[in-house]
Amino acid sequence: MRILLSEGSGLTSRQVAGRLGALGHQVEILSSTRICLSRFTRHVQAVHDVPRFGQDPFGWLAAAERIAAERKVDLLFPTQEQVTVLSARQPQLRVPTIVPPFRSLARVQDKISAFHTLEAAAISQPQTTLISSAEDLRDVTAFPVFLKRPVSTASSGVRRARGADELAVAARELGVGRSELIAQVQVSGPLAMVQAVADHGRLIAHHACLRVREGVGGGASLKQSIVLPGLDAMLARLVGLLDWHGGLSMDVIIGDGRPVVIDVNPRMVEPANALAAGVDLVAAMLDAATGMSGPERPAGTAGLRTRQTLLAILGAAEHQGSRRAVLREAIDAIRARGDYARSTEELTPVAGDPLSAIPVMAALGASLIRPSLWRRFHAGAVGPYAVTPEAWAEILAAAA
Repeated sequence: MRILLSEGSGLTSRQVAGRLGALGHQVEILSSTRICLSRFTRHVQAVHDVPRFGQDPFGWLAAAERIAAERKVDLLFPTQEQVTVLSARQPQLRVPTIVPPFRSLARVQDKISAFHTLEAAAISQPQTTLISSAEDLRDVTAFPVFLKRPVSTASSGVRRARGADELAVAARELGVGRSELIAQVQVSGPLAMVQAVADHGRLIAHHACLRVREGVGGGASLKQSIVLPGLDAMLARLVGLLDWHGGLSMDVIIGDGRPVVIDVNPRMVEPANALAAGVDLVAAMLDAATGMSGPERPAGTAGLRTRQTLLAILGAAEHQGSRRAVLREAIDAIRARGDYARSTEELTPVAGDPLSAIPVMAALGASLIRPSLWRRFHAGAVGPYAVTPEAWAEILAAAA
């Protein structure tokens, strides 16, 4: 198949491109930036310019449909937050895709709606307070707490507060009174990433992995696959409630042996660790898109470690801010030693794909010259695909 990815900048896009190419598909990508991560792989055959999604979601959609028609694309694969507008306009789309019904997506796209949906599905969440005005901050009595905007990407709209004074400052920064905020008490325990693929309300694949080492922007530079008892039943309950179709991901804290959900994404996120553990989420997405999905795939093998060297380098620059720390982290990740021992590269595997080394070497060189340059790399990866509050409001209005 000729498959067009909705974005080329994100980590998920790069991993999906690599897997689709390995499966023998022709992969092309849409990008609003001249330099994007997915450009640097032999698996991508063409890169097409489109408007910046967060600034003009329907301009992006018009360009995507035009390019899909010109290139005779078989499937437009949503790898980032373009899933929102694709879902909203699915009945009118002129290209096949795989997205949930918009009424279902809207129930998890913003954090407040997701809170109510998870509550309806009897899924554990942190102690939560909804904040409509500054007066509601008095209802928050347990700390530390995370204060969140309803719509944000890659933790850009999240603040941590250790007490009432910090909470008041965070609330002002996030615009309390202009839009509703959500406050959730911090839960202790390791962070895990949970992924699911559903076919019209039926769970067909799932996976979970721990963030063993934190990279840039809170991402995982090192992951380890895990098997969580009861996870399949929890996910089946949620996708059934929503009649979900396509990818769905969650961040959870493993507290007291059970997952506590702290974030939901209405799309697939970083499928490579699942593949290393024996669960091919990308193939499951293709099966669901073509109506060929069979029985639910079994859970993967626990204990498989994968690394993202690019995130490791930028994370060292962010967290430690010294050239020595950056160089040490880069050597450990590239040589798979220290914490990275017995791990495989999931984002930029160089074997058979030497182009993958370019973004890693660029990040390493820039961080050794000036560690603070990590911000440019991180902003360049997130900005092109982030759905802004204004874009989400526009999409909601169009779907009404």
